[in-house]
Amino acid sequence: MMGKNFIVVAMDGGAATGKSSTSKILSDRLGLLYVNSGAHYRSLTWAILQEGIPLDRLEKIEAFLKSLKVGVKIEGNEAHITLGDPIPGKEIRSQTVNEAVSHIAAIPGVRKFLLPHQKDYKKLARQHSFKGLIMEGRDVGTVIFPDADFRFFLVADEEERTRRRQGEGQIDSIGKRDRLDKRRENAPLFLSEGAIEVDTTHLTLPEVAKELTDFILAGIK
Repeated sequence: MMGKNFIVVAMDGGAATGKSSTSKILSDRLGLLYVNSGAHYRSLTWAILQEGIPLDRLEKIEAFLKSLKVGVKIEGNEAHITLGDPIPGKEIRSQTVNEAVSHIAAIPGVRKFLLPHQKDYKKLARQHSFKGLIMEGRDVGTVIFPDADFRFFLVADEEERTRRRQGEGQIDSIGKRDRLDKRRENAPLFLSEGAIEVDTTHLTLPEVAKELTDFILAGIK
């Protein structure tokens, strides 16, 4: 990679806009450590549900968080959050987690708990000799890394996103999740000033990946 020796890329957007697939391609092409911050909230949600804590018992949830040992496992160019044993896998994509994750992610104490961990990925990427960091989520470019070198915000219409989810074998209430994520008081989902909006509705994944790759390469020369 020419120009800058280390870059941070923030990739935000709603469900099924193409954040994960695009971020993984950019990670491979540009030598960046890939982090899915949404998986952090899904993992916590899974752990809370496993513990049997009602979603409206905020004090119990925040007390439970204090008992968790948070770590990181790097596999290839992807970093995964760990919460002790067992390490959650495909369970975090279950319908039960899908229905609860936006509620858990809206709790200020949960976001405060995860923020230092999420910010540490930049240092971790440097320590492991990656050429940068790409993190995807809903508040990466607004809260976690507002000073990222590149901030993208992916959008797509609801019908197309629902079709994509069904193609993945998942059933999400896309509209409901959008409303919850946009209306929460703490770190809501929104297009921040200076972020580059990309509508992926009528674009293929290779087209989106090429557009963003070209943009980044032009910006670091």
